[in-house]
Amino acid sequence: MDHGQGQKLSNYPYLYQLFMKKIGLVGGMSWVSTVDYYRFINEEVNEKLGGLHYAECIIYSVNFNQFVSNNTAGNWDESFKLLLNACKSLEKAGAEAIVLCANTAHAVADRLETQIALPLIHIVDATAQAIQKQGMSKVGLLGTKFTMGMDFYKDKLLSYGIEPLVPESQDARDFIQDTLRDELGKGVIREETKRRYLAIIDELIAQGATGIILGCTEIPMIISQEDVTVSVFDTTRIHSQAAVAFALAE
Repeated sequence: MDHGQGQKLSNYPYLYQLFMKKIGLVGGMSWVSTVDYYRFINEEVNEKLGGLHYAECIIYSVNFNQFVSNNTAGNWDESFKLLLNACKSLEKAGAEAIVLCANTAHAVADRLETQIALPLIHIVDATAQAIQKQGMSKVGLLGTKFTMGMDFYKDKLLSYGIEPLVPESQDARDFIQDTLRDELGKGVIREETKRRYLAIIDELIAQGATGIILGCTEIPMIISQEDVTVSVFDTTRIHSQAAVAFALAE
């Protein structure tokens, strides 16, 4: 069947029933970006299937304070247990794939994959593939201090031949971390915060970045493609599209 002829998949309802897979979303990191995941996934499914078709999905929303406290204390074992419990709960509820709705959560993604029977749709794989499609090899990376400072994200990008650049200044990295936690993670948007983010992005571009990864699912709340002179990679939207591609794969 050729989907390239512009026909909606909903023209084939029997196929829709056969291949629509149920997505398990581990959210709450933070709840405001989980709302975006839910919206993007449902919009994407409806775009592809038409009619009143939307995603079959299950959300397990963790307590963000518990997640952040564990990570800040360097207690990644407890974060792993928290997320593993969420994944197992989704698995028991009938999910057919796992989506961790946060970049930082992928610090324990490799460990989770060894403990769950479901495929885990990895945010860095999806993002790296989007970068490769644009032929880029050096990009700026903004995210939590864990995403910018630990190896889990950067090493996977390097495995795709992509060199990540993070802000050189500790002050800039602290600013991003603090505003993600105290503003964007609570749904608070401030114009002065946006201006500082754009200044940090300009510094990365000056260092040779030909694209910018919005590597925390809250950053697209304040920065969009219209704000930046180079390509931006909205990891929330990219990850959501990857989830839909899996759910609708024949």
